[in-house]
Amino acid sequence: MGRYILIAVGVIALLLIMYLVMCRNSFVKLNNKVREAFATMDVYLKKRWDLIPNIIETVKGYTKHESEVLQEVINLRNNAYDNMSSEEKIDTNQKISSGINKIMALAESYPDLKASQNFIDLSQNLASVEDEIASSRKYYNAVIKEYNTKVELFPSNIVAKLFGYTPKTMFEAQEAERENVKVQF
Repeated sequence: MGRYILIAVGVIALLLIMYLVMCRNSFVKLNNKVREAFATMDVYLKKRWDLIPNIIETVKGYTKHESEVLQEVINLRNNAYDNMSSEEKIDTNQKISSGINKIMALAESYPDLKASQNFIDLSQNLASVEDEIASSRKYYNAVIKEYNTKVELFPSNIVAKLFGYTPKTMFEAQEAERENVKVQF
């Protein structure tokens, strides 16, 4: 009888160890998916980052008295992108999105600017990059959702705590991005 108990305890211990290893491996895979999803989004965010100075210079020539909006975006853009953490990149790019929306709204008020071939080309490039960013944000958030669910569900939450896996932040629209852009003169 004692032998069967010892075998049962051994089997249970082996099953727990197997579950622990499988769950840990699952977290490693999900964490790698999160990093891959952010890296994909980061490429598009960097593309937009590099487009901004060209757009600003083009708009500056037409909108001399709209410097406040332009200066806000310039100040955000002047940060060293490569030295930012993932969280800083997300936060800064959310603020830049709001500024870019204001710049594009300004263009509507300046017919000469809207007709400028340089502005047309830049705004088309920006629109394309914004579409890519939106798609990559969607993928990033889907991966984060899967990861966070695993971190929070029982019994994998025990393994998550054991190995230091914590929930990650989704890329969400800020309140300012949800509102219509108001242009006032």
